[in-house]
Amino acid sequence: MSTKVAKFGGSSLADAAQFKKVSDIIKSDPSRKFIVPSAPGKRFSDDIKVTDLLYQTYELASKGKDISDIFEEIKDRYNNIIKDLALDMSLDIEFAKIKSGIIHKAGRDYTASRGEYLSGLILANYLGFEFIDAAEVIFFNNNSSFDAERTNLMLKRQLERRENVVIPGFYGVMPNGTIKTFSRGGSDISGAIVARAAEATVYENWTDTSGFLTTDPRIVKDPEPIDVITYRELRELSYMGAQVLHEDSIFPVRVAKIPINIKNTNLPEDVGTFIVSHTDVLNKNVITGIAGKKGFVVITIEKDMMNSELGFVKRVLDVFEKYSISFEHLPTGIDTLSIIINEQDGETYKDVLFKELQAKVSPDSIEYQKSLSLVAVVGRGMIRTKGTAARVFKAIADADVNIRMIDQGSSELNIIIGVNDNDFEKTINAIYNAFVN
Repeated sequence: MSTKVAKFGGSSLADAAQFKKVSDIIKSDPSRKFIVPSAPGKRFSDDIKVTDLLYQTYELASKGKDISDIFEEIKDRYNNIIKDLALDMSLDIEFAKIKSGIIHKAGRDYTASRGEYLSGLILANYLGFEFIDAAEVIFFNNNSSFDAERTNLMLKRQLERRENVVIPGFYGVMPNGTIKTFSRGGSDISGAIVARAAEATVYENWTDTSGFLTTDPRIVKDPEPIDVITYRELRELSYMGAQVLHEDSIFPVRVAKIPINIKNTNLPEDVGTFIVSHTDVLNKNVITGIAGKKGFVVITIEKDMMNSELGFVKRVLDVFEKYSISFEHLPTGIDTLSIIINEQDGETYKDVLFKELQAKVSPDSIEYQKSLSLVAVVGRGMIRTKGTAARVFKAIADADVNIRMIDQGSSELNIIIGVNDNDFEKTINAIYNAFVN
């Protein structure tokens, strides 16, 4: 029998009505054995997430101020869920412990993690599943890095003994027993960790959207959903600013080659998006997705015979490293080298960079251009389809946009185009219409 691990985000557990949807989803498929909940999210647009309320209590307590009003608001959120679900349970003892911990400075991570902890207790009770505190099975090292192998070993042992379990996401425990949260995408990471330990056939990540979209819906109206995406494509799109799962949050299942299915709690019948290690199925549009970011600058160095000057690029990059500046891309020619960095670093360090580059490599000229946007066109099908680059460039030209930079990796998985910031949205629309519409 297959085993599914299902992680439910904050919007999926915002109130009792959402808890009921989650319960129906879990009970509709017996293979959904291990559940990872988030803290309750927003119930409406102007609402506040429980985690944000908890952070507010921490800030007040750290300044010696009274947290009673906000803490009562947090208690009300959970008590209303318990009441509306008609559960015979009380969290009063837990509330008292948590409030005391916050007041006595148990720490920011402890405070933030209690949202998932309480959510997990309620969901386990409602489902009739066993509850395992993440602090018993998810471990961090003394340097705050995640202890993947110890966690996998201990968690596997616990899951093998149990049929159905709820494990709250977002946190684990340090060697000294204090609570430690993951830095970003915490519940997503926890779900992936549980999926790896359970040797799941699928890791389901339930949110309020039916998978990933081909591009940003704030730029393109009603973009098509992505049916299947590979981990490599996901990384490219995520790096370029697409609102998809962060690579850190999927690493455990990527290592284990477990597919991820992004699903919609409010529309569970939708197929969603599958994230897989490899697929021979090509996207019908050739490209998988389009993403991009604004706010870059280009520093272009020109020097005759640059290509024959040993160590030239290293000396250039040493200057940027000195000021802890990472480069985004490094397009080159025979006698030119362009370094693309974010505009904030460029504006801050422009003068010192020019001075040190002059001293280090004696260039014939240095040019500085700002207001650059980068747009990435990503797709596994691009490798096997002739004329893809030509279609991209024609679409941009037909939109009357000037291309300032082109960079295509040797894998041919993506093409990155640099355009002026004020042409950013126009460029994405043009490419989308050329391949999808």
